[in-house]
Formats: sequence, structure tokens, C-alpha cells
Amino acid sequence: MKISGRNKLEATVKEVVKGGVMAKVVMDFKGTELVAAITVDSVDDLGLKAGDKVTALVKSTEMMVMK
Repeated sequence: MKISGRNKLEATVKEVVKGGVMAKVVMDFKGTELVAAITVDSVDDLGLKAGDKVTALVKSTEMMVMK
């Protein structure tokens, strides 16, 4: 599958917290915690659970750099 997003981060799911409609997916990327808010339907469709290897895709119109 091709995708336009250029920032692809290989990560591991640490935790999935489901709400009524949205879910919080907490991932570990080389010791840095990433958090995504996605629909519960997407969590279920992907079968996401702690320990899963995933690719976090970041697509944004703005990115900041800090040193």
C-alpha cells in the first residue's frame, strides 16, 4: 500500500483505552511515548492491543522543531 504521509514511525502499542466513540492508543517509539486518538471502530477493525507492532503515520500541515 502506498501512502502520502512521509513520517512513518515503527512503534509498539503500550495501551488502548476505549471510550464511547473515540479511543486513545498509546505507543512506544524508541523510548518516546506517542498518543493517537482514533475511533473505537478503527481500533476494533485493526484488532489493536498492547504489544502489537504498528506504524504511526504523521501527516500534518505544520511541524515544529526544537533543539
